[in-house]
Amino acid sequence: MKNESIGSPRAQTPTHLWIVGAMALLWNAVGAFDYLATQLQLEGYMSQFTAEQLAFFEAIPAWAVAAWAIAVWAALFGSVALLLRRRIAYTLFLVSLAAMLVSTLNTFILSDGAAVMGGGGVVFSGLIVAIGVLLLWYSKIMVERGVLR
Repeated sequence: MKNESIGSPRAQTPTHLWIVGAMALLWNAVGAFDYLATQLQLEGYMSQFTAEQLAFFEAIPAWAVAAWAIAVWAALFGSVALLLRRRIAYTLFLVSLAAMLVSTLNTFILSDGAAVMGGGGVVFSGLIVAIGVLLLWYSKIMVERGVLR
């Protein structure tokens, strides 16, 4: 089905875009909730962490919190843009991944995040980065195919 708007026609939207977009939106909504719950220090959420982990969260420098916020919100908005079939999804996922790497630098290189979060935390952080890379790659392919405009 072609879009008769100004410019070149939009490629037909593949079914997998809706699946990937919906999964990305759910995944990144959980990330946004995690960020908000941690920053607002929601008691029910924060009670799952050890005293050492809580102290770690409180010691995160402002620049790393800002990077975390940018990573989370850019990914969430990128997911929405993907579902809206907008080219800006690629840029938002790129910004998110860059900010995520800055935040990860603080967590695992400049501080003792690996020791505080344990092996499971390291693996989960790796999964988060891997999904960020995959969403960036997927959105790039959709831009190249003319699905995202």
